[in-house]
Amino acid sequence: MRKNYTKEDIMQLVEDEDVEFIRLQFTDIFGNLKNLAITASQLEKALDNECMFDGSSIEGFARIEESDMYLYPDFSTLEILPWRPQQGKVARLICDVYRPNGEPFEGDPRYILKRAIKEAADMGYVFEVGPECEFFLFNTDENAMPTTITHEQAGYFDLGPVDFGENARRDMVLTLEEMGFVIEASHHEVAPAQHEIDFSYDEALVTADNIMTFKLAVKTIAKRHGLHATFMPKPKYGVNGSGMHINMSLSKNGKNIFADENDKLGLSKEAYYFIGGIMKHMKGMTAITNPLVNSYKRLVPGYEAPVYIAWSATNRSPLIRIPASRGERTRIELRCPDPSANPYLALAVCLRAGLDGIANKIMPPASVDCNIFAMSDEEKRACGIEEIPGTLIEAIYDMEKDSFIRDVLGEHAYQKYIAAKKDEWYRYRLQVTDWEINEYLNKF
Repeated sequence: MRKNYTKEDIMQLVEDEDVEFIRLQFTDIFGNLKNLAITASQLEKALDNECMFDGSSIEGFARIEESDMYLYPDFSTLEILPWRPQQGKVARLICDVYRPNGEPFEGDPRYILKRAIKEAADMGYVFEVGPECEFFLFNTDENAMPTTITHEQAGYFDLGPVDFGENARRDMVLTLEEMGFVIEASHHEVAPAQHEIDFSYDEALVTADNIMTFKLAVKTIAKRHGLHATFMPKPKYGVNGSGMHINMSLSKNGKNIFADENDKLGLSKEAYYFIGGIMKHMKGMTAITNPLVNSYKRLVPGYEAPVYIAWSATNRSPLIRIPASRGERTRIELRCPDPSANPYLALAVCLRAGLDGIANKIMPPASVDCNIFAMSDEEKRACGIEEIPGTLIEAIYDMEKDSFIRDVLGEHAYQKYIAAKKDEWYRYRLQVTDWEINEYLNKF
């Protein structure tokens, strides 16, 4: 649980705990964690929202002419980083980004999610989310640079000594718990060197902050074990990629409104509409939930990654699954997002799409309860089953076609995001890969 710290509480805690440095953290629109470090002597100034930084130096933030930005710390996010020294400790505060005129910066991903959460609150809803974050632990080379090499051959739910990453994962879990996370489970995933750590459900803003903190902690602890943790969706050919399934529910007056015991699947009208809204906007959302060229190397049939815009309560091949728990634990699981996604933007588009479904009573098509991977193209067409975009540029084009996504992001973030992703695709197109050389050099 987050604590309702006051300014005085924070000043006292920093003094009592011998905190020397405070990291003021924020996230750019591509999901990269940034920070400005200050010493304890500057803390009061920071807590009074007087810490300024150059926004033009952060990709996607601002032009040089309007570059001055201010960091407004969220007091409830104060956390001492357990991996830093015990004398002269280091703490962090997650911040919102503001313009000099005191208005929130419209390109701040945290603000974009807060805006979506407010829309839900205006309808009487609280949006709660639980992520399932997967990652790989690879060896580093003699210069401590990351490789894609691993010597382990462990598989799903294997344990030591087969699972070489078990000790590192154990330290990650203990570190996260020290930082206030409630870790529900951790295990080895399907591919060699692939892992998953699941933390508890919480309100959307807390969960998005937690995902950013989680990534930092996992990478930091991996490095201490001489390993490199990567959240790249598909670092190795021929094995499963890493996903970040997002489990979602809405509550109203403390009750989960997705549950209805009178329905044959135990789902309420709102749950069906929420599914309908996500399915309607899924193609336009994909560039946010799967933001890299590499994301689409994971989204191919045969590696458990869902590519078909369908839903089911009984099988895992569609994009949207309804896990078995019912009653207060009823939730909707979106299975396509990957851990390279900006969590603030990903949760914002999921929430707003679902709310659009509720507001406009968008009923989804019938559930698809057979293995879609085994269906022929004709069978899929007959059921009206579409696929999500197959490449980043297709996803960007679909995003441009859905004006609703533009509204979710706001004009500033929308334009910056699309321009950067088109540039990423252009730079990728310029490359000549080993596959092309092996495939064509001898033939033509």
